[in-house]
Amino acid sequence: MTLRRNLGIISLFSIIYLAIATVTRTVLLAMVPKGSGLTVPLVAQAYAAGLLFDVASLAYLLIPAALYLILAPRRLVEHRKHAWLVRAAFLVIIAALIFGAVAEYFFFEEFATRFNFIAVDYLIYTGEVIGNIRESYPLVPIVGAILAVALILTRLLQGVIDRAAATTFSGRRRRLGAALLALPLAALLFVNISATAISANSYANELAGNGLYGLFAAFRNNELDFTRFYATRDDRRVMARLRDMVKERNNHFIASPPRMTRQITGEGREKRLNVIVVVEESLSAEFLGAWGDTRGLSPNIDRLARESLVFSHLYASGTRTIRGLEALTLSIPPLPGTSIVKRPDNGGFRSWGEIMKEKGYDTRYIYAGYGYFDNMNAFFSANGFDIVDRNSFAQDEITFANIWGVCDEDLFRKTIRESRASFAAGRPFFSMVMTTSNHRPFTYPAGTIDIPPKTGRDGGVKYADHAIGRFLAEARKEPWFKDTVFVFVADHCASSAGKTDLPVKKYEIPLLVYAPHHVKPGRVDRMMAQIDVAPTVLGLLNMSYTTDFLGHDILKADNRPERAFISTYQKLGYIEGDRLLILSPQKGVSLAHFDRRSGATEPLPMDERLLQEALAWYQGANYIYKNRLNRIP
Repeated sequence: MTLRRNLGIISLFSIIYLAIATVTRTVLLAMVPKGSGLTVPLVAQAYAAGLLFDVASLAYLLIPAALYLILAPRRLVEHRKHAWLVRAAFLVIIAALIFGAVAEYFFFEEFATRFNFIAVDYLIYTGEVIGNIRESYPLVPIVGAILAVALILTRLLQGVIDRAAATTFSGRRRRLGAALLALPLAALLFVNISATAISANSYANELAGNGLYGLFAAFRNNELDFTRFYATRDDRRVMARLRDMVKERNNHFIASPPRMTRQITGEGREKRLNVIVVVEESLSAEFLGAWGDTRGLSPNIDRLARESLVFSHLYASGTRTIRGLEALTLSIPPLPGTSIVKRPDNGGFRSWGEIMKEKGYDTRYIYAGYGYFDNMNAFFSANGFDIVDRNSFAQDEITFANIWGVCDEDLFRKTIRESRASFAAGRPFFSMVMTTSNHRPFTYPAGTIDIPPKTGRDGGVKYADHAIGRFLAEARKEPWFKDTVFVFVADHCASSAGKTDLPVKKYEIPLLVYAPHHVKPGRVDRMMAQIDVAPTVLGLLNMSYTTDFLGHDILKADNRPERAFISTYQKLGYIEGDRLLILSPQKGVSLAHFDRRSGATEPLPMDERLLQEALAWYQGANYIYKNRLNRIP
């Protein structure tokens, strides 16, 4: 009873925190698009589950207060200025809570999720993130408004704060502090982030969460142990099945199990052509006229599609740039947790860059931004690439830049200059070029297109398309153009938000291979995964090489079932035909039929054969990675 009377300032803070959390949840609910499938009972369930996570996150937030109650010396808490210290702390805390709620609003607007592993990744690169926010939103007015609200609340509640603090600090504060420390322990033992999965509707699951709780849960689980969290089968059987699944007609194994090392034999005379792989930031297929869009945002790509070999049914591995780069470079299905690009000990793989380097190519990773971001420089330099990033640009080579990097036109001009250098030295070149302009804040040189900068995604797409058109127009003037293969592919889609955890339609990305002197225009409608891009391009060059790739040359896939891989950092999706099998933490598995046009899904009973295949790919990829079986000996 005494402890309850002493709660004072703790009760006040708890009420305010829970009120802000509830208002945040309600605002996010209002942001959910129409047709999301939310019902009144489902929303009520989300609010009930959300309260649990709000209380759990509150328990963790009370740890500093508990420690202060226990450790603060008596002379401090009894000092006449202690009340001012409490008011100042209250002001800072309220401002921080409101700032967190506003930040979550913008995060939900961009990603349609509460704070998760993406937020964890971004916290590491505060310069880029703050710069992006500053260039995308009126930061000074927003921060000013937050501080004003916090000041007004603190002033209005000053009397309540003083009385609540006096109640708390005049009682048995150390016993109260010790009791409060039991709350986070209870939250740790009895509350798990998996409890947000209240339904098959991803919006309801997001509303059921708490942003702060999700942030720390993602930080704790940024790399998930597959064998601990996911359904598994016997490793030997899994690897034997995978070995059978990666076989193709023009390769043979040159290493004993469980290694997948194979010798690929080119079918025809090898073409030592230059290769430029342009990885377009966030370029969803749904924005392009060649994939059915009618807004006219991509006239250059649409024209290019008529002159290229177009792969119309490609799925991105994940939702982050580094997941796409991992798939394109290493040809491995996505692993749970963060991308291999971000992990320690991420070098020495038999990557696309290493394969081309062994062939005598100059190999470059050309990036519009600073390559320390997302660990790109460390990864690419350790896997066969020379680095050309923003640090490599002379001042007069930059006509426009934002926080993410130089504009696409500047990047492509740099790519042409690097290509000239290799050509002048008599060496073939392989460049992987990563753009950044099609990214919030969507700023680019004014006057280049008919959509003003900083007005949204449509402008970003149209400028990216404009830059591609300019790039090819300039490249056609070069003596090396006729012997160069241009590959255009996206890293991931603009958004992966949807009613389901893995909305298949939100993973469709374009792939065009353009080499008018060597590759006939055409259209390949066969489903493929992002891990199939490198083997397919190498196949078009008739290259013979040693590989540990798990992807297929899609043009030599014969009668194999069409399959693809999509993922978040926890959910691993395996697509075969019109069925999607999802592997989840806590050994979860589910199967659904999906409609490619509408994106609608319908649950299906589990198919053991399909599950065995999905595990062969995912568990097998994890086994290979963990045991370093795709590294160069």
